[in-house]
Amino acid sequence: MQFWMRNTLIPLDMVFVDAFGVVQFVHENAIPLDETSIFGGDDIQYVFEINGGLAKTLEITVGSEVRHPSIAGSEVIWACD
Repeated sequence: MQFWMRNTLIPLDMVFVDAFGVVQFVHENAIPLDETSIFGGDDIQYVFEINGGLAKTLEITVGSEVRHPSIAGSEVIWACD
């Protein structure tokens, strides 16, 4: 899966996640307005775009897990309000 930053005005971290909710790749601080493709890997099911630098702050790394009711086998441990 590939993304770019066309029409995006702020730096973003892109968190690429597989179908089981496991982070496969984190691209930090993507450059605003850049049309260069950012490849996140094969078999990516979800991509989370968060403020640039937030992945590092939250210690999101390859192998981190995302839990959400729509992710197969995922057990939600805290509710979303």
